[in-house]
Amino acid sequence: MSADPAILTEPGPEPDAQGAYGTDPDQVADLWLAAGADDRPLLVMLHGGFWRPRTDRTHTRQLAAALRDAGWSVVVPEYRRLPGRPDVTTGDVRAALAALPELVGRRPSGVIVLGHSAGGHLALWSAAVAPVADLRLTLALAPVADLVLAHRDGLGTGAVEAFLGVGPEERADLDPVRLEAPSTQVEILHGALDDVVPPAVSVSYATANPRAGLQVLAEADHYDLIDPASAAFGRLLDVLSQVA
Repeated sequence: MSADPAILTEPGPEPDAQGAYGTDPDQVADLWLAAGADDRPLLVMLHGGFWRPRTDRTHTRQLAAALRDAGWSVVVPEYRRLPGRPDVTTGDVRAALAALPELVGRRPSGVIVLGHSAGGHLALWSAAVAPVADLRLTLALAPVADLVLAHRDGLGTGAVEAFLGVGPEERADLDPVRLEAPSTQVEILHGALDDVVPPAVSVSYATANPRAGLQVLAEADHYDLIDPASAAFGRLLDVLSQVA
């Protein structure tokens, strides 16, 4: 793997607040609250890590803080990552999205669901199956958008089957590319240099769902898409500004 995953371990600032959407220790969320952002949609960020327990939401703190500083309020929910129990994970995503008004203390003026890698998979799944109320945009960054293709290519050293507990053909209900296309706007950013989740995975999704927008960023790898110090951050802000 040539991509440098330093962003996964570099410390980030503490969130402005935290909330809970359930009783399990992982049913919590970090809140990054931008002043004067009430007229902008709320960003809900679903973190990646190939659905594995070892990677939690803390690696998103640099990106969340940068988005807050750019004028966006951000909620980063944790979710349970139990190998072979994908419905626990998707159930947590449903519950976190449903709890948004309580988490932020107000009813958001629109919602954008943003997900990276496995979080991008969850974002696209949610947009097709369980979209949040007043969803304005689903923005997937290097998403694992085709589970069959990702499994066939062995991404994440067998991450897809480890997540599902079965082969992906048996869980078409969790595979974004095989679900009915979302009725709301979907945009995808993917790095051309990504060797963790290759761009072909997003191309497969965009081919099946031609209304989805796909931008392949020439100089970006898998982790540039969540690194606010990279040029990809400007492209991310450009997409968000289209719905501001």
